[in-house]
Amino acid sequence: MKQPGAALPPKTAALLSVIPGLGQFANRRYVKGFIFLALAASFAIALLPWIGDGIVGLVTLGDTPEVDDSRTLLVEGILTVIVLVILAGLHALNMMDAYHDAGKRARGAFQPSVRTSFQDSWERGFPYFIVIPTFIMLAMIVIFPLVFMVCMAFTNYNLYNSPPAHLLDWVGFANFKALFTESVWTTSLLSVLGWTVVWTLVATTLQIALAFFLAVMVNDARVKGKKAIRTVFILPWAVPSFMTVLVFAAMFNDTFGTINLDIMSLFGTSIPWLTDPTWSRVAIILIQIWLGFPYVFTLFTGVLQSISKDWYEAADVDGGTRWNKLRHITFPHMMYATAPLLIMQYSYNFNNFNIIYLFNKGGPPVPGQNSGATDILISWVYSLTFKENNYMMAAAISILMGLIVAAFALYQFRRTRSFKEEGVY
Repeated sequence: MKQPGAALPPKTAALLSVIPGLGQFANRRYVKGFIFLALAASFAIALLPWIGDGIVGLVTLGDTPEVDDSRTLLVEGILTVIVLVILAGLHALNMMDAYHDAGKRARGAFQPSVRTSFQDSWERGFPYFIVIPTFIMLAMIVIFPLVFMVCMAFTNYNLYNSPPAHLLDWVGFANFKALFTESVWTTSLLSVLGWTVVWTLVATTLQIALAFFLAVMVNDARVKGKKAIRTVFILPWAVPSFMTVLVFAAMFNDTFGTINLDIMSLFGTSIPWLTDPTWSRVAIILIQIWLGFPYVFTLFTGVLQSISKDWYEAADVDGGTRWNKLRHITFPHMMYATAPLLIMQYSYNFNNFNIIYLFNKGGPPVPGQNSGATDILISWVYSLTFKENNYMMAAAISILMGLIVAAFALYQFRRTRSFKEEGVY
């Protein structure tokens, strides 16, 4: 039998702390145990009824139409789960505290008072006390809407089944199944996804290539007036993009656009920029090249200024040609320094909603699809949400879109030398 005053085994103390405070009482930490027990009782009295209602509402999404609002119940249920996760984390800290205190007693280590422990915790954990409020705010602003969107993808929320007149139901993976089995959704998804990939790769690659070419040309020693030239090249970046897109939309107009009236008319032809799917896509790619190259040009220009001239002089001594210096000095250094930002350019254009919507709202329409010819995934989701009120399919597509972007970015970042520990150059 354990002698009076003998220390409990740490595991026993942790098990007693399943009821907060008991483990601390067993460790003769009476003030701390009372505080933990009082806090646990207060949380239980204040939150248990709300938590119970939140869980029931999350499971059922309501029982009475026009009385229960499934959207409200879903929000309350998600918040309940978040609170339960936080409380579970605090409970784990309570058990760990009892475990460590029992271990100290078993070793005969000094046990500081509660006041001293609080002061030590404040000093050691000050960064956490500052970061945690911001983390909680970000969790509510960023994580909560994402969780709500994910949950929406597993319901039957659309124009014809909208709360509070109707109740939502959990439908499992039915919405994802419809994307890949129903012809109208499958055709639209494949068309939009294919164009999104083409748009992302072609537009981004061309804007990077143009920026690289111009940056190298302007940096050439034979070019005079570099500051003025660079200033002009950066101007498209300085103008708000939505204004530029609207101007280009007017310029590319089939009827009164200056491109058809003043340029193409010289060749006796007129191009249906807004009504033909192929030409609409060409126009959008050209506009994105104009909008995107100044930023990349600025990045490349900055990197070029940091490359040591000694390397080029050494290449000249070794008989290196301009092509050799570009290939083995300039290009590797520029790619190494800017690779993470260039990867983000691909991710940004993958979700570049502004140019698609402002140019022609994803049009022109395509027979047999509920998406436009120039719709990318993000603009299609917008159309499904705000025009068709098809929230469930919009949420399902958003999940697929997020997975694609995350997988692509993770794969590229892991392959980028800039993120490895050892340097190469």
